[in-house]
Amino acid sequence: MNILVINCGSSSLKFSVIDTLTGADLARGLFDKLGSDSPKYKMESDKLAEAVKGDLPAKASHKEALNTLAEFVASEDVNVSIDAVGHRVVHGGEAFTSACVMDEAAIKAVEACNSLAPLHNPANLLGIESSKQNFPDLPQVGVFDTAFHQTLQPEAYLYPLPIELYKKHGIRRYGFHGSSHKYVAGEAARILGKPLSETSVITAHLGNGCSAAAIENGVCVDTTMGLTPLEGMVMGTRCGDIDPGIIFHLKRALGMTADDIDVMLNKKSGLLGLSDISNDMRTLREASTEGNEAAKLAVGIFTRRLAKSIASLRATIEDCDALIFTGGIGENDALTRAETMQRLAHLGIEIDPEANKNRGKGNDGIISTKNSSVKAIVIQTNEELMIARETEQIVGSK
Repeated sequence: MNILVINCGSSSLKFSVIDTLTGADLARGLFDKLGSDSPKYKMESDKLAEAVKGDLPAKASHKEALNTLAEFVASEDVNVSIDAVGHRVVHGGEAFTSACVMDEAAIKAVEACNSLAPLHNPANLLGIESSKQNFPDLPQVGVFDTAFHQTLQPEAYLYPLPIELYKKHGIRRYGFHGSSHKYVAGEAARILGKPLSETSVITAHLGNGCSAAAIENGVCVDTTMGLTPLEGMVMGTRCGDIDPGIIFHLKRALGMTADDIDVMLNKKSGLLGLSDISNDMRTLREASTEGNEAAKLAVGIFTRRLAKSIASLRATIEDCDALIFTGGIGENDALTRAETMQRLAHLGIEIDPEANKNRGKGNDGIISTKNSSVKAIVIQTNEELMIARETEQIVGSK
């Protein structure tokens, strides 16, 4: 089955066409700056020697982007059929424990979660509505970042706040990056030669956004992100865990507004805020090599907080077969992996320096020694394939 996977932002649309039988990425592309004076796109297919690049008319919307996408995949040179559309939806609250067809009831339930993800959910819904107009005969399926974490028990998802805030307003831990954590957990089980239902791992998704999850016997039991993607580890521009009292101090002592603080914590903190250089780990590694002390400190805080998060998650599961690194930093930065695992030696994780340098190439991504009681594995995430597979399951069950 060929699934069109759509990841819709407020001014962007990223897509892939995935063959769920082979896992092949048949076509892919990105539309950027939608709604502006200069929307652009880049689309690719293995059938084409070069990418197709161009501009859309000024103020072009997601609907125009999907029109262009549909023409591209149906063109004589690409000629890819689509059987269903799978949409990434960031926040499903407690309403969604799995993927589902996006009918009117489902759309209303997602709209009810908009206050929990004001930057993401409205954009996701915009993509769904536009896709329905462009592909009216195809099933439209929503796959939720939060759904994988709906197996958390109350002791894991409740905050120590007045319980009425949860009962009346849904304030609790939800977790994110669910498609990534679910995908790499499945791959880890395959590599370990065990059924997923007998596999327990800690997964660390490290990119511009970072989260980790404790997965016991294939089921998520805890995760670092919370009500929003702001909680947890140090990230590219997000602060992660801080003393909540800082927010009141910023307001009272510095006169900052709630919006000012929101922007600062989400867009001006993390690696960028600490280093005052960049949110990109690659740039900070280069600066560190050149002797930049701020970059060194930012990276050091990142890896220390990462190891601390992993160690705390280890306390939530009885056994741990492996620690999984994924995401842009997790997959590509050997130093981050090494520095983190050196702090976790007491958990039975022993790094193989040479294997770590080449990402465990030729050994299923395993970067720990044979004597390591807990394996460390680098697994390339594939959220698009996970969304496609879940979409296929929903469509196939109808």
